[in-house]
Amino acid sequence: MGHGGGGAMSAELVEHVFAPAFGGPLLASLGDSAALTLGGARLAFSTDSFVVRPLFFPGGSIGDLAVNGTVNDLAMSGARPAYLSCAFILEEGVEMSVVARVAQALGEAARRAGVEVVTGDTKVVEAGHGDGIYLNTAGIGLIPAGVDIRAQRAAPGDVVIVSGDIGVHGVAVMSVREGLEFGVRIESDCAALGGLVEAMLAVTPDLHVLRDPTRGGLGAALNEIAVAAGVGVLVQERAVPVPDEVANACAVLGLDPMYVANEGKLVAFVPREHAEAVLAAMRAHPLGARATVIGECVADHPGMVVARTGLGGTRVVDLPIGEQLPRIC
Repeated sequence: MGHGGGGAMSAELVEHVFAPAFGGPLLASLGDSAALTLGGARLAFSTDSFVVRPLFFPGGSIGDLAVNGTVNDLAMSGARPAYLSCAFILEEGVEMSVVARVAQALGEAARRAGVEVVTGDTKVVEAGHGDGIYLNTAGIGLIPAGVDIRAQRAAPGDVVIVSGDIGVHGVAVMSVREGLEFGVRIESDCAALGGLVEAMLAVTPDLHVLRDPTRGGLGAALNEIAVAAGVGVLVQERAVPVPDEVANACAVLGLDPMYVANEGKLVAFVPREHAEAVLAAMRAHPLGARATVIGECVADHPGMVVARTGLGGTRVVDLPIGEQLPRIC
């Protein structure tokens, strides 16, 4: 299970098995999506699979995740998402009403995100060889001229901004999966981030890095960027926005909010001269109302993420080995 968790085990699987098998310079960047040039147009192309359990959870469903996850991967390249494919892998015996409910949620999420599902596939596996419904989506979008967003562009001096509260999605899924009550209803932050990214790009096309911290959470995303760019990241631990209900749930479950998945948040590395204006634009957008600066990119400790604690000390924020919460997307 750890090999699918977005941490060190996932990275080793990609590095030692998939990358050597597939090869090619376009794959080497290992971003959320691939940036391609085709017929004079710059395209972003991404694919993702969704195996969340349960299929429906507070604030969303596997159908919402399938759209928003892929749309957000495209948006993290600065692309305007346009078209999706969708494949349903159904387990024999799943009720048709459940399939219809997922399909309806997926279609509504696509319309909200401004994309169209234009092709797809259906497969059925024998009872006991699946878990109701698995989904795969792929998407393409156009990258505007002058936009070059990728992890390798992170540079010392960049300001690190997160668009809002972290850890919400993972805790929402875990609460309903395990039947846990935390005194308040925790709903997933699942959302399409294309509009928020467009608002940021309207300030400046020179955004260095965007990443949606899904599997492995904010901690994994920051580590991936630090390694890709060969820079250090210094985070102010008290600045990281963790809502009380998430902090309390993580304390009960023995989890670190830095590694809990998100589905409607992004982290941005922005040149310092543009940071204030970009932050203001994010806060003016509904999906960035709680955006905050959490740290900076530094030349020290390249490839490492370090958090400065509230007591004035520091700790290393490692890349997680596997996944704290499996099957959350």
